[in-house]
Amino acid sequence: MGVRERRYRYVGPVELKAAVRPGDGGCRIRSAACFEDWIAERSAVELEEPFTFVVDTEGVLRLAPRRSEHVACAGGDMVLSAGEISFARDADRWTVGEVSNQSTGYCPDVTSWPAVARAVDDVGLGRPAGFTHEVVFRRCPDCQEHSIVREDDFVCVFCGSDLPTAWNVDPHA
Repeated sequence: MGVRERRYRYVGPVELKAAVRPGDGGCRIRSAACFEDWIAERSAVELEEPFTFVVDTEGVLRLAPRRSEHVACAGGDMVLSAGEISFARDADRWTVGEVSNQSTGYCPDVTSWPAVARAVDDVGLGRPAGFTHEVVFRRCPDCQEHSIVREDDFVCVFCGSDLPTAWNVDPHA
């Protein structure tokens, strides 16, 4: 893990974090064998959709069903990245088909990709060169709402104020 790597605190609804219980958390995927065991337990229906993922502060990939909350997948802890991920079989190995930083609970910056790449590489999965779908999150300095920037339009959808070009979602970061 890089010395300057950002850790993301949960910034979503407090009631979702309050619902996380000890022992909650996505399945920690530390090796190819661990991934093979985990993926073998998934149904065909589950494999059609992306999964919820986080990279915990130890750099370990954690996976959970898609409709799981990222904060639950992370066990309520800080993360190095979070989003959605899908897998595909490519010849004799599993690869990451799609991967995004789409997590409105953690709102990770697109610069969190290296943590995802390392976690996926540690498991021995093939992967793309970056997020296949990048989500740009910002906090409005005027109304304090979290916004998704679309088509490089850095304007708050809630109040119309200009949004900063640099990531600023967590006011405590």
